[in-house]
Amino acid sequence: MSLYLEIPEFEDELLFRTFINDGMTIVYPHWHKEIEIIYSKRGTVNIGVGDDIVCVSEGEIYFFASGEPHYFLASPDSERIVYQFDLQLFDEKLLRQSQDKSLAELFENGAKHSSEWPEALTRKVKELLLELYEELESDNLGKKFAIYAYLFQLVTQFYRQLPETKLTVKKGGRASTIRYKETLERLDKIFSYVEMYYLESISLEEVAREVGFSPYYFTRFFKNNTGQTFMSFLNEYRIIQAKFILANEKIPMIEVAEKSGFSSVKTFHHVFKESVGISPLKYQKSMSEIGK
Repeated sequence: MSLYLEIPEFEDELLFRTFINDGMTIVYPHWHKEIEIIYSKRGTVNIGVGDDIVCVSEGEIYFFASGEPHYFLASPDSERIVYQFDLQLFDEKLLRQSQDKSLAELFENGAKHSSEWPEALTRKVKELLLELYEELESDNLGKKFAIYAYLFQLVTQFYRQLPETKLTVKKGGRASTIRYKETLERLDKIFSYVEMYYLESISLEEVAREVGFSPYYFTRFFKNNTGQTFMSFLNEYRIIQAKFILANEKIPMIEVAEKSGFSSVKTFHHVFKESVGISPLKYQKSMSEIGK
């Protein structure tokens, strides 16, 4: 099975989401730049991590660092809560002290399975995760402030109590890990470029030049590591922007197209309908009905 890149679709600019999967929801090998935390709410969740299968028993927690490949096997009679958040949520330049590790290092070097944590850390993290899930599902006043507060508490607990991982790098694994991190860094550079310039006309040649590749090599590199072409990814990113605008703003379609990076309303309409299955106008109306 080949890896594919998952791009979590956050509902808004919060860059955090949580959802429940039952044990029969199989997830194929993938990776993403976001941190992912798994809480086994019921039964045992079987997770593929590298060459190993990790069994996360009921009440236990497991997390994946940015860019760490993983997948889920069928786990009958189980239920898991999944949490995903982008490290951009935290302003490290402002908040990190000289003695603090970077957030990326904190999650990369920390013990991933709560079975290796102090009891106090497991208890506190479980409490925060359940409060996070309840808060996101609620309509409470100050909801986003509360979510930020819980996420900051979570990171603080990891900084202060998370032990270093006991796992040793397998023979030949280090070179593979280094290559993987180099790939992740290049992809992150591509994603950042798209985030900055998606409103403009972006050509494959321009992005290839940005990461120091020829267009031919860039095309192969991107497809091999994300499972899709660069133009498909760019269109998908713009569609996500358009869906957010359509759900939250009442503006003419020509403005929606412009604000999501499409060169014309005709192109926008065609790409949106092909991707979502309905026209932008119908999508906007369906979102209005939900809000009533």
